[in-house]
Amino acid sequence: MSIRVMLVDDQVLLRTGFRMVLAAQPDMEVVAEAGDGVEALEVLRSTAVDVVLMDVRMPKLDGVETTRRICSQPDAPKVLILTTFDLDEYAFSGLKAGASGFMLKDVPPAELLGAIRSVHSGDAVVAPSTTRRLLDRFSPMLPSSGKETRPADKAMERLTEREREVMMLVAQGLSNGEIAARLVLSEATVKTHVGRILTKLGLRDRVQVVVLAYETGLVRAGGGALG
Repeated sequence: MSIRVMLVDDQVLLRTGFRMVLAAQPDMEVVAEAGDGVEALEVLRSTAVDVVLMDVRMPKLDGVETTRRICSQPDAPKVLILTTFDLDEYAFSGLKAGASGFMLKDVPPAELLGAIRSVHSGDAVVAPSTTRRLLDRFSPMLPSSGKETRPADKAMERLTEREREVMMLVAQGLSNGEIAARLVLSEATVKTHVGRILTKLGLRDRVQVVVLAYETGLVRAGGGALG
């Protein structure tokens, strides 16, 4: 069964380019398009979609709020934020809104296709190191780490010492293989730890793990861990 993709971007030429790339794939089809968030939400009410490629800056309703509304629905499609990175300062908000990751608009076709397939299979599409660079850049958007106890802080108490260690390395931009080498564990064991972290903290994927690690102060902007 083909992966059903929706393109949401106010630039017609960009949608056309993405559509041509996807149309050449035997396992993908573009089932819908929209020029802004309002139109996207309307289309999704009557169209079954697996993955949404979402622009950030659009008229009427931007990509962040559109993503938030989409991801709040049951059985929602996966959302990939499309950003110019150097100009958009909303990508971090997009991740917090529920997006499964973000990509640059000038991403090579092979990476775009691989990302769509990864998201469709349930993985986050953003490489951990890329996520770290994004969070480092937009760290002023994160709340300061105070002494008050927040729900997220209490949730962290459920983690074992090893799980906290794995979470810290995920947030610093290491892949499962790199974490395995650092901690002298098998990659399968690291994957198990990451799965337990997601379950205990009620998170969807490793992108949200990174966001929470920064928000709770487990990792500081710049990749430094708290002592």
